[in-house]
Amino acid sequence: MRIVVLAGGIGGARFLRGLKAAAPEAEITVVGNTGDDIHLFGLKVCPDLDTVMYTLGGGVHEEQGWGRADETFAVKEELAAYGVGPEWFGLGDRDFATHIVRTQMIGAGYPLSAVTEALCARWQPGVRLLPMSDDRVETHVLVETDGERKAVHFQEYWVRLRAAVPAHAVVPVGAEAAKPAPGVLEAIAAADVIVFPPSNPVVSIGTILAVPGIREAIAEAGVPVVGLSPIVGDAPVRGMADKVLAAVGVESTAAAVAAHYGSGLLDGWLVDTVDAGAVAEVEEAGIRCRAVPLLMSDLAAATRMAREALTLAEEVRA
Repeated sequence: MRIVVLAGGIGGARFLRGLKAAAPEAEITVVGNTGDDIHLFGLKVCPDLDTVMYTLGGGVHEEQGWGRADETFAVKEELAAYGVGPEWFGLGDRDFATHIVRTQMIGAGYPLSAVTEALCARWQPGVRLLPMSDDRVETHVLVETDGERKAVHFQEYWVRLRAAVPAHAVVPVGAEAAKPAPGVLEAIAAADVIVFPPSNPVVSIGTILAVPGIREAIAEAGVPVVGLSPIVGDAPVRGMADKVLAAVGVESTAAAVAAHYGSGLLDGWLVDTVDAGAVAEVEEAGIRCRAVPLLMSDLAAATRMAREALTLAEEVRA
């Protein structure tokens, strides 16, 4: 079985661990969000790609869900002593090494897709990890601070501001001119199942779908496309997805997120058991829907979620 998964950071990475356990013989291709990418300290940082790579490769900080395990922060402290920021974005010493290698390779002329493949050669994540695009795409958020509206990088909105100010718009800058990375459209065309994990529907999966050609390829693939709701009980499972959903005019409900993707894209949708009342509404919109437990409390729970997604895909196929 060939499975394509569109993934953001922590939620996508943890779901992928469950998917690997649920379908150990499957050939899994992950199309990773690069809209969160940012240049810091002269280095190219790819938070979502690295979270998937570290999580599946056994090097992630499990409690945080991002960054490296057994991390130290000597370089960050030295930079701060020189007055070099930003101090709000914490890169650890082990993490710095990844970004240095990536930046050196890009500087030598390698595209991000080739760099990601080289980094994965060390981590052996057990999936094929592809950036959504080799082109530069950065998600920016329009906010209002001190009576002034301005656009800030998504990382600044999410990490420094903690999404504490309203988001008036979310823009994947550069997406309209970007091209899918090599292998992305081919993987979608060859897939047996396409999965939207419980990643952020606006700034993770939404940004991937904003790259011209990807949404169209998924809609035309002719295979089951199944998603899992990141909203449980009208609130995000983790993070602040409700803030960016509001910016694009979508309510923070499982049914509203399904409608946001649309029946032209989604064939099946899993909601949590607490949202079982939304099943009929989703199905009326032309999307097959089931209510199952959707809290990834551990690997076993993530594995059960992945099995439910694959089961729903088979129902749709039948």
